[in-house]
Amino acid sequence: MNMDLQPRLGQPGTGVVITGGASGIGLASARALAAVGRPVALWDIQESRAAQAAAEIAESHGVVALGLGVDVRDPAAITLAAEETRAALPSVGGLVHCAGIVDTGSLEGVTIESWDDGIAIHLRAIVLLLQAFLEDMRRHPGSAMVATASINATLGNGVNPIYTAAKGGVLSLVRSLADRLARDGIRVNAISPGMIMTPMTKPAADALGRDYFEKRILLERFGEPEEIGRVVRFLLSEEASYVTAAEFIVDGGNVSSQR
Repeated sequence: MNMDLQPRLGQPGTGVVITGGASGIGLASARALAAVGRPVALWDIQESRAAQAAAEIAESHGVVALGLGVDVRDPAAITLAAEETRAALPSVGGLVHCAGIVDTGSLEGVTIESWDDGIAIHLRAIVLLLQAFLEDMRRHPGSAMVATASINATLGNGVNPIYTAAKGGVLSLVRSLADRLARDGIRVNAISPGMIMTPMTKPAADALGRDYFEKRILLERFGEPEEIGRVVRFLLSEEASYVTAAEFIVDGGNVSSQR
């Protein structure tokens, strides 16, 4: 382990796969990683947007960038996309799971289908991604994964029980996987965003008004996706070489607020 204090945000220089990479936190994370020279593969259910975003990143940052249409609910799609990614990127040593959906129907709106979709996207995909790229990550020192949880895992939210349950599961799963993968030198951490202005949160902000949320946040504002992307980049870098099984809450002081 290198013990000097030179900045290492771009190290290791291995490629990173980002699910949900065509918008919001996923796209911001991809841009942050590309800005320090790391190749990226943007997986998203919206293939055209993923391809366009990848092309823009490649042009702006001069890195290899791939955009693929991937439905992470489908194990076969993950396997196929992993093969395409492995062929296109010089290496894979990082994973960022940002793909997500949110239910808004409370208890009464839960169906078997919506439950299965939410758990498959938020939770099961983490395991399938690691299985698909485990050998790649074992080969590259400094490999790491960041899984997106949420402050809802701590606070709870009666409007979206599936999302809340899945994000609580992410925190537990990350600790389990970090325990298992430490022997392979692979770190696994979770990041719990607060109210970040993304396509997923904008409808709630528009419906209830920003002040409804911001009055409970110590910094009195929504966060921006880039503010999460920078933390993701840190957790995947050698700057975080002794960080694993951790939850990083990035919420502007929402969880701790008594307002």
